Amino acid sequence: VQLQASGGGLVQPGGSLRLSCVASGSLLSVDHWFWYRQAPGKERELVARITSRGIITYADSVKGRFTISRDDAKNAVYLQMNSLRPDDTAVYYCNRAGFWGQGTQVTVSS
Repeated sequence: VQLQASGGGLVQPGGSLRLSCVASGSLLSVDHWFWYRQAPGKERELVARITSRGIITYADSVKGRFTISRDDAKNAVYLQMNSLRPDDTAVYYCNRAGFWGQGTQVTVSS
């Protein structure tokens, strides 16, 4: 199983980015998807989760600004990030069934 994340970049505060993560290999449709992030000098933290039934949870710090979604036909998960702030700067990782993507850098700076 391989996960390929993309969509990161440099954005000004208040801007938006959409992260994508596509899985290849043998996966179960019941698997949950996760987005994590890790800022420099900090531990990796859970940002959002979406279950196979579409139940969604978010970290308090991103509620109302980020939206996670999944497309099982494409074996993909997305993270729409709006109203980005400098403290959202981190490497963002997708995770499914214990497998990790390679990470995509998000930098929020003016």
